[in-house]
Amino acid sequence: MIRLEIALVGLFFACWAVAALGSLGAADLAGALALPLYPLYSIAAGLGWLSGNVYVLRSRAVPGKLRRRVLAVYFLGPPGIVYLLRAMAPMPEQEAAPLVPIYSFGVFAVLFLVPLVLRPPRRGTPGV
Repeated sequence: MIRLEIALVGLFFACWAVAALGSLGAADLAGALALPLYPLYSIAAGLGWLSGNVYVLRSRAVPGKLRRRVLAVYFLGPPGIVYLLRAMAPMPEQEAAPLVPIYSFGVFAVLFLVPLVLRPPRRGTPGV
């Protein structure tokens, strides 16, 4: 992979690992950030749009087999940031809105797919 993607893998893995440790009770994250849960949708939307556009730009020069790995980095990595922020919210807010992680991933996925669907066709593509 490319150096940027390797650095992003480290960042995203760290976010996922800390969020998992928080959900298992090994790290006390609840209440560390006074962020309400509904702004997580805005964060997920921004991350989805940004990572979708960056993936479209970065994947142009990547061969086919490596493109799947780059897709995994940009699609599965950024939600770790949203999940980490959710784990840092106060516990009463987490219990009041248990479906926020699922919905925020849905928002992320939809806005990630928009640049992929609307990207211009590659040169030399027949019929376009």
